[in-house]
Order: sequence, then structure tokens, then C-alpha cells
Amino acid sequence: MAAGYDDDAVPGFHVPVHRSLTDPILLGGAPRTLAIANGTLGAAISLGLRLWLVGAVFWIVGHSLAVWCARRDPLFVEVGRRHLRYPAWLRA
Repeated sequence: MAAGYDDDAVPGFHVPVHRSLTDPILLGGAPRTLAIANGTLGAAISLGLRLWLVGAVFWIVGHSLAVWCARRDPLFVEVGRRHLRYPAWLRA
């Protein structure tokens, strides 16, 4: 901190933020949207194509991979979306 400044220097501008407003929404340890999409695809393979074992393996592997990625970076889906938006000719 700089000399002469404290946290409540300007009254009314200090607001506590609850942790639930900043944490990403996870479903079973994976990002919510990815977990729902993965479960839907696994169910479509299992029920629609009647490939029960293939659908269950697809869901287990996909969810496990999403959980592993979320442990490394909980916002990896948003980072991937942002990465895909930039054109390939803007390489650093």
C-alpha cells in the first residue's frame, strides 16, 4: 500500500463481493455447458443409436477430460472460444 492510503479511504466505495459471483459454474467438476453437451451426445449415442457401451464410454471419457481441463483452468471453454475468434494471420 502507498503511504497515507487505507482500504476505506472513500466511504461507500468498498463493497464485499461474494465468492459465488466470481467462481465459474461447474457441473460435476466440468464447466456446465460442456457437461450438458457431453451428456446429451452420450445419451444420443446410447439411446438413439442403441450403442449403450459406446455412449457410456463417450460420456465417461468426455466428462473426465473436461474435469481434468477444468482443474487446470476453470475458464478453458471461454479461453478456447476467444482463441477461435482471432484470425490465423494475427499470430504473435
